[in-house]
Amino acid sequence: MILVFGSLNIDLVAQVPVIPGPGRTVLAPSYQTHFGGKGANQAVAAARIAGAGPVRMAGRVGRDGFGDSAIENLRTNGVDTTFVVGGDEPTGCAFITVDQSGENAITVASGANLTASAGDLPAELFRPDTVLVLQMEVPFAQALAAARRTNTASGTVIWNLAPVPEKMTREMVTEILAVTDYLLVNEHEALDAAMAIGLATVDYEAAAADLAKAGDLTCIVTAGAQGALAVTADGTRLRAPALRITPVDTTGAGDTFAGAFAAMLGEGVALQRALAVGCEAAALKCLKAGAQTGMPMRSGLGSLA
Repeated sequence: MILVFGSLNIDLVAQVPVIPGPGRTVLAPSYQTHFGGKGANQAVAAARIAGAGPVRMAGRVGRDGFGDSAIENLRTNGVDTTFVVGGDEPTGCAFITVDQSGENAITVASGANLTASAGDLPAELFRPDTVLVLQMEVPFAQALAAARRTNTASGTVIWNLAPVPEKMTREMVTEILAVTDYLLVNEHEALDAAMAIGLATVDYEAAAADLAKAGDLTCIVTAGAQGALAVTADGTRLRAPALRITPVDTTGAGDTFAGAFAAMLGEGVALQRALAVGCEAAALKCLKAGAQTGMPMRSGLGSLA
């Protein structure tokens, strides 16, 4: 069972000639509405690729039209929404600008996501076959509580350290490392996490190795066109190449990798193959606009043919 505890957002996306800097206004001809939130994105990505077993989403939305739409979208994508709770705060929204090269800038209004509670999760969700997927868009203490409950049940924890908090402390990273089986980061997040616990590293590969050793876990770095790197606690390194593509929109690529990777772990496949599936899924997502609309189905992945 894959259990995603995290954020649900509505994304408002504008295509712009250039991403505006401070004090600058850029006009866009229109905008699109998409479903997002790192948690919801990862749940959809996992559900589209999972070959067996349920994908469940847990989190909070507002009692509003955006919240109703977010829940219905998850259900349409085969995600169990039993543990998505409606609250008084408005559903989270993300405001996204995408430039002509496919790069993006994102501002998130968290709303109901900040009220997400591990207490919404009943004990029967925590089992040895549970694969818990976490991010950093709900309260840290609640994500940590869910991870600890998964550990107690001998389940598996994937923690996507994104987005990195502005004030990420040594204690926070240490607590994440203590409860995580697979730490999922990009190049910058790897360096930020390593520096937060006092590790002097010169590049993301060294940071990944140090984090894996410090946490007795596997650290996975997604590095865009350079593919993905996994470093185990004993220093073993595995790599998976990225597909060569011309991206249309990179929004949600990291979440697609996380969901696909979780789906593979849920099926018990080898780490090397899980990396390959994650890289292919993330690349295919980049060929279409929107965080979730471009996420591939299992049938579209050559690595699972």
